[in-house]
Amino acid sequence: MALEQSDLSELLAALKSGDGVDLVRDAVRLVLQELIEAEATAVIGAGRYEPSGERVTEPNGHRARVLATKAGDIEVGIPKLRQGSFSPSILEPRRRIDQALYAVVMEAYVKGVSTRSVDDLVAALGVSRGISRSEVSHL
Repeated sequence: MALEQSDLSELLAALKSGDGVDLVRDAVRLVLQELIEAEATAVIGAGRYEPSGERVTEPNGHRARVLATKAGDIEVGIPKLRQGSFSPSILEPRRRIDQALYAVVMEAYVKGVSTRSVDDLVAALGVSRGISRSEVSHL
């Protein structure tokens, strides 16, 4: 996992500014992105701009995906492929919120907290888009 100089510079700037929340969020985003890129490279059969006879397809940009974590909303890029599709194994399909927040939502709902109050709770935890009442009931 090779970290780019610009990413390291961003983390260093966040560390110097003393904004610990952004530092954690940036670190989580950076690690998730690198894991996704490594898995995509394994699926493709070669690294970016690397000639290889084992290459299965070519990368074709990224699509943005917002993941809600305990560190707040994190946007990662999911690589698109010219042929076939790619879904990283570390992110469950169609899931926009991580397991820890699911546990918080389920616990609050079981304790009798209203679905609207659960939405307020999730927003207070740093998830800017919140969670819908129907999604709370579905969980």
